[in-house]
Order: sequence, then C-alpha cells, then structure tokens
Amino acid sequence: LSFNAKVNTSNSYLDSLKILSSASKEPHASKKTVRIIPQSAERILDAPDFIDDYYLNVVDWSANNHLAVALDSTVYIWNANNGAITPLFECTGGEYISSLRWIPGGGEHLAVGLNSGQVQLWDVAQAKRSRVMAVTADSSRVASLAWNQYILSSGCRSGSILHSDVRVANHMVAISNQHTQEVCGLVWSPDGKYLASGGNDNLVCVWSGQGGQCFAGQQPNLVIREHQSAVRAVAWCPWQPAVLATGGGASCRAIKIWNCNSGKQVTSLDTKSQVCSLVWNENYHELVSSHGHPHFEINLWKYPAMKKVGELKGHTGRVLQLCQSPDTSTLLSAGADETLRLWNLFPIEEKKKEAKKKESWNALTMGMR
Repeated sequence: LSFNAKVNTSNSYLDSLKILSSASKEPHASKKTVRIIPQSAERILDAPDFIDDYYLNVVDWSANNHLAVALDSTVYIWNANNGAITPLFECTGGEYISSLRWIPGGGEHLAVGLNSGQVQLWDVAQAKRSRVMAVTADSSRVASLAWNQYILSSGCRSGSILHSDVRVANHMVAISNQHTQEVCGLVWSPDGKYLASGGNDNLVCVWSGQGGQCFAGQQPNLVIREHQSAVRAVAWCPWQPAVLATGGGASCRAIKIWNCNSGKQVTSLDTKSQVCSLVWNENYHELVSSHGHPHFEINLWKYPAMKKVGELKGHTGRVLQLCQSPDTSTLLSAGADETLRLWNLFPIEEKKKEAKKKESWNALTMGMR
C-alpha cells in the first residue's frame, strides 16, 4: 500500500469535500419523452487523500441521506439534505480506515473497519463511539463489512469472515472460512438469507444463514471459481433475491450473473476493463458497473439482456466504488482521482419517492450497547 500525507483536520480543511463544479440540470421531461443519460456529473466533490486501493470499501450512503467517506485516516459525514460536512473522527498511530457500512433501515450507527483488525461502531447523530470490537486475532485489516439485522459480518485480509452480534458483550458468534486471501467484497442478500463474498483468491462464495440465524455457517453452499482475478464487485439483485452479479479484476474483466438456487451461470460478458464495483437499480432494471484499467468509466447494462445502454465518463483514475442515494435516483462514484461524482441517473416519479420514504420510516430500528 502507498500512503498519502496525513489528513489535515484544521478548520480550513472541513470543506475538503467542497463542490468543485455543478453541471446544469437537464430540462424537465414529460413522461413520454426518452430518458436522457447524463453526459457529465451533476456535482463533483473534492476528496483529497482518498486511498487508491482496489480492495477497500470506504464510501457508503445511509437511508437517512448521509454519505460517509474515509479519506485516509479520517471519516467525514456529508449531509446530502443540507450540504453540511462534518469530520466524525480521525485514527492515530498509523491506522487508516479500510471499510465503512451504515446500519440498514435508517439508523444512525456506522460500522468502521480499520487496517489494525479493529471494528468500531459510531453513533453519528451523537458523534460518539458506541463500542470497539477486535474482530481479528492476527491484526488482519477489515476490508469489507455487511449488516444483517443485528449481525455485522467482517471480511478480513486473512480470508476469514467473522460474524458479530452487536447487541451483546461477547459479540463473536461465528466464523466462516473458505477464502485463502483477503475478502474484499461482502454483501447479504435483500431477504437476509444468503451472504456473498468475493476475495483476492479469485473465489466467490455464497453462504446461507446457519440454522435460520442471521449469520453464516462455517462452510459455503456454493463456491464459484470461474473468475480469473480478484473479485471485489458482488451485488444481489433487489427484485430477484437469488440472482447475484459478480465482477472480476484486471486479469478477468468479466461481469457474471448467477442463479444461486441452481448454482448455474446465467450470463457472462467481457467488459474489456477491470471491474471495481456493481450496483443494481430496481426502478430501471439496470446494472451499473464501474471500471479501472484501462478504461476509467461507468457502464449501464439493461437486465436481463445485459445490453449496454449508456456510459458515464469524467473520472481520470480508477472508479473504485459506487453507491446510490436512498431514493435510488442518484448514483455516487468514488475515484482514485480523489473526486466523488454525483450522477442524476435514475429519476423517479413523485409517487415512488413517497413510497421510498415510507419504507425508510418503517424499517428496523436497533439499540446497541
């Protein structure tokens, strides 16, 4: 790893994610007009010291419309409702942030993984750390995190996936072992029944909840060996819970779609570029992919035909991570060029917006100690 200079936390630095440019919005279109794919980002946020590391997961957008981003050793919270930017905390002693994940359902708790093997839980509303969990005995960095109700799953550089019940003092409830190298992709299915993991060992594993619990068992149900490079991009289809999309690294460059009930590959396509991240959009039934070498671009694919319907360009470095706003209308891309770009990609009707808000209010709320 190559470390950048330590983040400056002086008052002048609080605007480190300041808006650098704003593209003019497309004119309001009638319902019958053809959808317009934006040619440029709606907003660009400066993100100095964003670490150029394929294996990290350091951007996440909460159901409350708060964006968490790690710039080297500091976590910042950008309130997308009012534009306010707040530093949450800064690591010391050479530590840096290796993963972030908001608790689902509109809660204010953020899980933060460190390169030291530690996971911290933060109450962002109170700007207070709730607890510290040492999840790796060998100080192996935590590159990926995934929530399933009150269970937090942590993917480690050692290849282990550790499952913690954040409600209790003795938090470790299970360990899943199959990967032999770093677990850099980790996500639970929308129904909470399956966990997908991707690793630097080129494997994708699908794990089921152990005995109906919210954590995975010791052995995977399915092991996928068809990728020829590290697999960081893993994403479950939100409207077909058994469908999983995976993307391979620089030596693979393929997006593959899997039916995890049958274990069979549904589709495979060569993207001609390193696949860094995958995101589904349910309203448009599209899959979005972001890419590294040699083409730093974002591609839109119509599912299930997997026909390319658009390209988004502008990043000058690897587009390492994608995430969507709570209403799924806006796509955020995080690049090795130290910019975060907001794309007005999936406009939705007002009725659908209201439905999304109701879902957020009715979602699971949790207490921690």
